[in-house]
Amino acid sequence: MSSWDPNQPYQGLPLLPPSSVDLESTTILKRCIGARAALAELKQAAELIPNQAMLISILPKLEAGASSEIENIVTTTDRLFQFERDEEHADPATKEALWYSQALLKGYKSLRQHPLSTRTAEEVCSIIKGVDMSVRRVPGTKLTNKKTGQVVYTPPEEETLLRDLLGNWEKFLHEQKHLDPLVRMAVAHYQFEAIHPFTDGNGRTGRALNSLFLINEKLLTLPILYLSRYLIRERDSYYRLLLEVTRSRDWEEWIIFILAGVEETSIWTKNKIGAVRTLMEQTTEYVRKKAAKIYSYELVNLIFERPYCRIQDLVRADIAERQAASKYLKELVSLGVLKEIQVGREKAFIHLKLMHLLGEESNSFESYST
Repeated sequence: MSSWDPNQPYQGLPLLPPSSVDLESTTILKRCIGARAALAELKQAAELIPNQAMLISILPKLEAGASSEIENIVTTTDRLFQFERDEEHADPATKEALWYSQALLKGYKSLRQHPLSTRTAEEVCSIIKGVDMSVRRVPGTKLTNKKTGQVVYTPPEEETLLRDLLGNWEKFLHEQKHLDPLVRMAVAHYQFEAIHPFTDGNGRTGRALNSLFLINEKLLTLPILYLSRYLIRERDSYYRLLLEVTRSRDWEEWIIFILAGVEETSIWTKNKIGAVRTLMEQTTEYVRKKAAKIYSYELVNLIFERPYCRIQDLVRADIAERQAASKYLKELVSLGVLKEIQVGREKAFIHLKLMHLLGEESNSFESYST
């Protein structure tokens, strides 16, 4: 292993796969079994939701908020939905989290055109930062301990070297098929963060790439794994274990940490999807029973896709013309399904039960009163 000094650019960052390391030890493989099973159950739960657009609309925003919070960019679930189509009026933290959500969806769509690659990373990071981002060409990037200011890591420098390292990272992801995909994801996530290819946005880009890799490997069909929830709670361990791989090549503890996160997060996300599905069924039945004249499958779908719904949303979806759309939404307010609020110059209709489910740990909600 090349010598490492936290104050010097790590020009000798070892290539993948790591040499003389058992990436599939008995301990790792045992942990893999649980993580793969939980991930498979999450995939199945998502596929049972008839309206896939709803999952695409809501779950990436939860991941966006959490991944941004790891970088101390803090907003709320409520604000993410309130400003999803009104970014210019959002506070900076909400705006950056929304860019992350957009980057995740852009990356997801790009997989149809080309596999996960350096190009994907540049596209994702550019959207996250709101400016064109490409592999670093200038020196001077150092990572410091936010509390002490001490330099803890200096990533490699020189664009040619960085692109060579990223080329090796790509090959590891796509060619080391004998390794379990979750092991490859954990190893590649460390390597991407160690390469630190951009001047900013590396952590969020790397975490977005995790979700995209699972889709690339067909372990998920949508970018819905809420892994950053786990990483926020275990933030100190996350950064400590990343550094331990650099300092002492402790791959096993790092991989097990990521596998534990995949398993826990898959179970949590599956349960959240189940609760949303139950709420959707109850809402459908309640609206059909109480407001048969305005009920439609498309209307109920829309208020789940858009927890902050506006009159023009119904118009754009061809559910109703403006006057009728207003009437439909106000009828849902009178039934206690939505709440009307003023947002700037327009009115928004909030799906309170859904917002509660998305913003809280609990998967319970109060049933509609009949």
